[in-house]
Formats: sequence, C-alpha cells, structure tokens
Amino acid sequence: MSYRDLVIIGGGSAGLNAAISAYEKGIHDILIIEQSNKLGGILNQCIHNGFGLHWFKEELTGPAFAQKCIDKADELGIDYLLNTTVINVTKDSKVEYLSPEGSDIIQAKSIIFSVGCYERNRGAISIPGYRPKGIYTAGSAQKYLNEEGFLVGKKVFILGSGDIGLIMARRMTLEGAKVVGVAELMPYSNGLKRNIVQCLHDYDIPLYLSHTVTNVFGKNTLEGIELSEVDDTLSPIAGTEKRFDVDTLLLSVGLIPENSLIESLGVEMDPITKGPKVDESMQIGIDGMFACGNGLHVHDLVDFVAKEAALAGTSAADFLLNSDIKGETFDIVKGEGIGYILPQRAHVKTKSIELKTRVRKPMSKATIYLKSNGELIKQMVKVNLFPAEMLDININEDIISKVNGKLEVSVVENV
Repeated sequence: MSYRDLVIIGGGSAGLNAAISAYEKGIHDILIIEQSNKLGGILNQCIHNGFGLHWFKEELTGPAFAQKCIDKADELGIDYLLNTTVINVTKDSKVEYLSPEGSDIIQAKSIIFSVGCYERNRGAISIPGYRPKGIYTAGSAQKYLNEEGFLVGKKVFILGSGDIGLIMARRMTLEGAKVVGVAELMPYSNGLKRNIVQCLHDYDIPLYLSHTVTNVFGKNTLEGIELSEVDDTLSPIAGTEKRFDVDTLLLSVGLIPENSLIESLGVEMDPITKGPKVDESMQIGIDGMFACGNGLHVHDLVDFVAKEAALAGTSAADFLLNSDIKGETFDIVKGEGIGYILPQRAHVKTKSIELKTRVRKPMSKATIYLKSNGELIKQMVKVNLFPAEMLDININEDIISKVNGKLEVSVVENV
C-alpha cells in the first residue's frame, strides 16, 4: 500500500483542473487516476471550437482545451496513472485500483471524484423493433468519426436535441452525410441556443419538437425509423406516425453521471442529478471527499466544469491544510419552477454560496424567490431562462444569516 495526500479519480477537464487548483493552493502530493489511455476525457473527441471562452478567455477546440490543462499539470509535475481503473473506495479513503502492472491500494488523505458521465442508450428509452446495426449513441458516433475517421452512416436521423446531438448533426453534414431531421421529445430544445442556430438552422436541418421515435425498421441493418408526435403527457399520438428512410439513427437522449463508487460509500444521492448531494465546498458528506464535473451533475459548458473543479481542488487543499470543522449546516431545496439545485446544503458560517440550478421550462422573464420557512428573504428578476443553460444565483453572507433551517429557491414566470 502506498500513501498520497490527494487522489483524484478521473483525468478529464474536471480532474485536471481540480489537481491544478489544489497544487496552486499548496498540495503537491497529488495523483490523478485515469481509466483511459490518455488524459483529457471527452474533450479529445470534441474537435469543434467554442470551448474556453470563459475559462481561458480564448476560443479553443476540445482537444486544445484539454491540452492546455494537461500542459499545466505537466508543468507542475502532477503525477498520473493511465489505463487504470478504480474498483473500490472505502470511507477511510483507501483507493483500490487495477492497472497493467496489477492491483494496489492507496491510502489517501483526501479524494476528489471527477468521474464524468455516460450516455443513455436505446435500452434505456425502450424503442421497439428489431436490433439492427446502424443505431448509435451520438457520443459513440462522434468518437468513431473524430478519433478513428469512421463515418457511421450516410443518411441519418437524430433523436434528442441535446448539444451532442446538435453538434453531430453539423459534423455528419460536413462529412457528406444527409441529416434528414432531429426530433425532440420536449416542446423545446435541450441544447444551447447557439448550437441550434449553428448546427441546424445554418444547414436547413429540420427540428421536430414534441416528437419521438416509435419504431425502427430493418432486421439486420437499419432501413428506416417511425416518428410520432407526443401529447402533453409525452405519450405518442396515434395517427401522427411518419416514416423516414435512413441507414443511421443517433441517440442524444441524455447523460447519466457515473457514480457507482460514490454510491458504494452510502452517501446521500440526489434523485434528479443522479450525483451525490454536496455542500458549498463540493464535499459529498464524508470529510475530505469531494465531487465535481459531469459526475456530479451534467454541465452545458466545459468552462463551468473547470470552474467547479477548481473549487473542489481548493476545498480539498483547505481540508488538508486546515481540517477545520465547519459546524452547523442548512438544507438548500428546490421550489417551484426548478429542475434541480446545487449545492444541496451549506454551512451556516460560510460567507457566500454560488447556487447552480436549471429551470423546468423556457421563460422569457421570471422572478427568483429565496425563502426560509415561508418568509421571503430576497427576490430578483431574470430574463431569457432555458433548461439547457445553467442559472447561477450568488448569495452573500447577509442572505445566509437570514436562513432558518432551510433555504428554498423558486423561479416563477412573469406573465
């Protein structure tokens, strides 16, 4: 068994920036453990630009963003293991892993989980029909094309208007495929507005809102899909079926945080985010253990992943250097109009908190209400809110001092 001050599980943008932040705060005995054969995570297959505008103040491709983080970690001399899988973590911070050299255990003083997420597949959404080849998750198709140079199909339909699906609509088009349409179950897109414009409108790709795939045709290879309109309960409407002859169906139907390691620790999980509940320092409920990135909740921009990871790294460093007991906490709960909120708890003595939340539906103008025990503490007006875009709410010491028991956050549309 070996010993480390800080072990970071996952070497994508979250893990790298958590490590850099912890190092810059004075913690130098750091080890990143990465399952893949290279650092950078999902960024390595995202060759389009649009990354880094907030974090690096310049526009980068995904690989360029990742490389800047890798270069900084290398400059600092941060250690990492590749092709290595963590198979168990204990409450006393023992990390068991498998590598090409065999298995081993590290006794850590602090752990950051930056494990990322995985795509929902066909089995998760129960599309009927045979199981022909030609059905892929959008991320898999992106990896095949951008990293291996393999175009998965020539005539494509995409289910789901999340950002990966939208970006792949453009990418497939640029590589010579015909994208005949994108369908979205909800009455609004789940992607960033800029991606809707740049990936669909600019290429005249139709977007079918309130629609879903209700059947696939073809036994050995995909020959077509059936698209149906859905009602207010998201159930298919009989008689609205239409067929599209395609050889490829890409599924962009959601991302799920990978949290089997954290779940095994018995910490409280959020049923909406599928990640652990955290406090304002990104601590998961066990002293010295923190979570960040898409393993905590799915982000819309990697820049925000980097910012959150830097907070987790700073918090881990603070724990290792100070180990102060922060004392009493209060719960932060979602109210009307809120899909989810982080953090889910905070310490009474903290000076400020950056709340992150998503609204449940698009709102052109809305009022945010902060309440405790039914008493209004503060309200503020925001415009142009979308479920695909994270809403940040900063609360200061004055607001925190008025919380009694719990803080409820609501967003009500102004009509």
